[in-house]
This record gives sequence, C-alpha cells and structure tokens, in this order.
Amino acid sequence: MAIIAAPPVVWDKMKKPLLGLSMMAEAEFVSAILPLLQSNLVDVLEWSFDTFFHAEEPDWLNDLLDFYSDSRRLTGHGVYYSLFDAKWTERQEVWLDTLKKEVQTRTYNHITEHFGFMNTENFHQGVPLPVSLHPVTLQIGKDRLFRLQDAVNIPVGIENLAFSFGIDDVKEQGVFLDKLTEDTNGFLILDLHNIYCQSCNFEIPMEEIINSYPLDKVREIHLSGGSWQESAYGKKQIRRDTHDDAIPESLLDVLPSVLLKCKNLQYVIIERLGHTISTEKEKKRFTEDFQKVKKMLEAPGLLTENTTSWIKKGVVIPDVPLEDLALAEEQSRLTRLLFEGADAAAFKKENFHFFNTRNWDSEMIRTAQNIIKKWNPY
Repeated sequence: MAIIAAPPVVWDKMKKPLLGLSMMAEAEFVSAILPLLQSNLVDVLEWSFDTFFHAEEPDWLNDLLDFYSDSRRLTGHGVYYSLFDAKWTERQEVWLDTLKKEVQTRTYNHITEHFGFMNTENFHQGVPLPVSLHPVTLQIGKDRLFRLQDAVNIPVGIENLAFSFGIDDVKEQGVFLDKLTEDTNGFLILDLHNIYCQSCNFEIPMEEIINSYPLDKVREIHLSGGSWQESAYGKKQIRRDTHDDAIPESLLDVLPSVLLKCKNLQYVIIERLGHTISTEKEKKRFTEDFQKVKKMLEAPGLLTENTTSWIKKGVVIPDVPLEDLALAEEQSRLTRLLFEGADAAAFKKENFHFFNTRNWDSEMIRTAQNIIKKWNPY
C-alpha cells in the first residue's frame, strides 16, 4: 500500500487572481495571442500536458512552457485520465507514470482533471461522459483521485463537466465534487461556460447552479465560448461546450459577482481551440474578451483572502486499484447504446442501476449520440 504524504505547499497570498490562457500549439492560436505575450499581459499559462504524451513538442513551444515553468506561472490540465472509469486499465497506469515524468521535467503549480469517464478505445479523441452521484461511483472516483494525487506533490483539482443527461445530475454535481475532493484536500476548477451550457439546456439560472458548488474550494475559473446545436425534436437549441467562439456576454455579465464569491481564487483561464481563430475579426474579439476580463480582475476591492497552506493528506491507497464490474458493464453498455443510436425510449427501458436513465432528457441523449459518433470510439 502507498501512503499519500508530503510537506506542505504554501499557496501564494496574491493581491489579485492571475489571468492566463489555455495554451494551444496551432499557428492560428499563436498568431492571435502573440501581441498579448509580447505585452506581458498573460500572467499564467495552462498546459494540457497529456495532449502531447505521444508527440514531440516543437522547440518554440517547449521554450515557452519552460519559461512559464521557471517563473512558477504554469498549471497543468489533464484530459484523458478518465476519473470515473470503473475498470482500471493499463492506459491509466501509463498515464500516471508519464505524468510523474512530466512534473519532474517542469514546475507546475497544480494539476487538474475532468469530471466524468471515457471507456472507449479511442479515448484520446473522445469527451468525458457524466456520472450520477452513487456511493459506488463516488468510491471509484476517490480511488482514481487518490492515485492521481499520489503521483504528484502539488495540489490536484477537478473541473466541473458541461454535459449532463438530466437535471438531477446538474443539481448534484456541486455536492458530488465536494465529496470527491474532501479526502485529498483537493480544489475545483469552476468552468463558467460549462455552467452556462447547463443553464441554457435545462433552463436553470446560472447563479442557482453556481451557488450549488462549494465556492470556497474554487482555485481556478475557466472561461470560453461554444456553439448551438439544432434540436433533433424541433424544440430549443442545445448549447455545446465546443471552445470555438467568443465568450458569451451573459457569462461576462455574471463573472464579477462570481469573482467576489470565490475567496480562494488564484487563476482565471481563457480557453479557445487553436484552429478556431483564423480571421482578423475572430482575433480582435478574442483580444477584446481577454482585455474585458483583465479589467474585471483589476477592479478595486477584488482581493483574494487565500492564506492557506496546502498539505498533502496522508491516505492509505490499496495496491490493487478499486474496480466495480457491474458499474463497468453499465458504462460500456451506455457508450455502446449511444454509439448505435438507440432511441431515447430504449435508454429509459434499460435496467440501469448506476444511471437514472428514466429521468434523462431526450435532447441530451441525442446530443451525446452525436458526440460519440463524431469520435467513432469503436
């Protein structure tokens, strides 16, 4: 058994949260952010390190990341660990081993991952699917989080998920994340566009969803844009977290009040897919959004109260990763049904124990099917 334990890490008492970007390697993205970099406006970079686990970083990217690392202004954002996959796989073991090497190469202020699971062969092209709050599912998530935290001696956080099958999952995700991180002294990324998607798709005010989260655990906020998907049933459009457009004005309107509620906030990160800023108009709007957020962060009275020292908790981790074959079977069956395009009624008839499919929204089932088919997981 391994025991998680390490000396405390002192979180900086910063006067203002730092504004940064989620780094992309595409030429269009670099062209758009170059003026911001040259003007020293990008306080911090977030790097999705596992997107280059099987590729070589170009020299310019390596140098840029090393510069932010040496300045202690680099954070790591994982994509493919699959926190809630009920069956432990070799790829998760390899992922953790590669992460250990990564944090020895660069200095990251913290590491984060996504809420959800990906259990398909083409996981590196997929997106995480949501899980419902259930004691078994929670224990699987805690086991995976323990192993992630054991691999590094820096804080580990989890990001809220945009996609939900039903309103119950939306309402309980904040509680789920609070329980998930309680044993590792973990923190949260509050992705506001993810919440914006849920607000639009389930007609719940953003503020109501935001207030359901443990905001004292929020160390980082994500901002991005997305797209609208036409309804499969002739109803309202579905909001998607596609990171391919400007930040919605209604999201920027709510940001100042959120900043005041997150007393331990350290970073605000703007996300945009690298190949989606190609025109001068898109570049201009991206820069304008960045400057708007920068101005909000410089507002008088916006000071963090963070004087916390992060301590890596001592937790006994079993040598054998926790698995639940019944949950794994349901996860595989769910993914297969989505890929095969089963009718929404079929999901409600399935005998699921860990997924409350009877309360799922038909529009969201169809949306998940489109996502799964796009990435062809089989």
